[in-house]
Amino acid sequence: MNDAAPPAVTHRRPILVTGGAGFIGCNLADRLASDGHDVLVFDALTRAGVEGNLRWLRQRHPQRVTSVIADIRDGDALAKAAGECSAVFHLAAQVAVTTSLTDPQEDFSINLQATVQLLEALRRNGGQVPLVFASTNKVYGDLADVALEKHEDAWLPRDATLRSSGIAEDRSLEFHTPYGCSKGAADQYVLDFARSFGLPAAVLRMSCIYGQRQMGTEDQGWVAHFLIRALHGEPISIFGDGCQVRDVLDVGDAVGAYIATWRRIDSVRGRAFNLGGGPDNAISLRQLIARIEALTGERVVTRHESWRAGDQRYFVSDTRLATEALDLPPPRPWRDGVADLATWLRAHGRAREAA
Repeated sequence: MNDAAPPAVTHRRPILVTGGAGFIGCNLADRLASDGHDVLVFDALTRAGVEGNLRWLRQRHPQRVTSVIADIRDGDALAKAAGECSAVFHLAAQVAVTTSLTDPQEDFSINLQATVQLLEALRRNGGQVPLVFASTNKVYGDLADVALEKHEDAWLPRDATLRSSGIAEDRSLEFHTPYGCSKGAADQYVLDFARSFGLPAAVLRMSCIYGQRQMGTEDQGWVAHFLIRALHGEPISIFGDGCQVRDVLDVGDAVGAYIATWRRIDSVRGRAFNLGGGPDNAISLRQLIARIEALTGERVVTRHESWRAGDQRYFVSDTRLATEALDLPPPRPWRDGVADLATWLRAHGRAREAA
């Protein structure tokens, strides 16, 4: 992979990572600090386990990582951090569909209102600081119009081309659930600030990211959640039939894509890319459970619940656009990544802490 030179950094201004103590954020901050960059982590530390991630970052990079403990909706704190940075990776968010259905107002204020505040702060400061925004595959809706058929334990498109390539960026946007609306609207605001004001910004629409330091729950982070439950010998709730399919991507590959987007911001500004494992890393819930059983040598107990609002029976990212534009290497095979995550959970006691 031939990396472009990073945008110029003056006077050691830090790179701002909002949500930098979260799962993807802390892995990204760790990579940036390891590469010699100063990193400013902006996080409210409201999610269970993220304080441990911040401690881990400070221990590994005591001279590189600093932090602001504040809510992303704190406009003054956010504007101050944005005014001091050389680049922004905006990952802070309300991340669960279920929570958005319980409290749509909070979901809106965190995901959309705070993003617009950040964009405005960058615009007022001259609009030259690069921004990479963490969006979601939920911007494409529930894909109810995609004809599917069940192949053993997985739903797959009837259309052979779609099955081999996945959902592309030219798919019409269709926001479902408050979470889909808030993240989708923020996605569009980022792209429009690039278009209307020349902000050097780009969007990554993530599928399912998994890996070390993920505190998986029933509402978000299903790969780690399934492993955590299984390692405790506890039952796993399956919403729907368990044949729904997602493409999964190791967090190391996701971090590489974020950094590649930042390094190439001049050529990719104003563009949105799908970020996922692609068809080669597409798995159903049942297929993951079978892999966990093979890794643990134990049967996984499951219980079935009703389908959840907005749940896609099939989503697999067409990653060809991102691979070409960002010069990304092939993603890590999911079976290897899941095995390593299981080993990490055992070694670090994360399974018990996060359950």
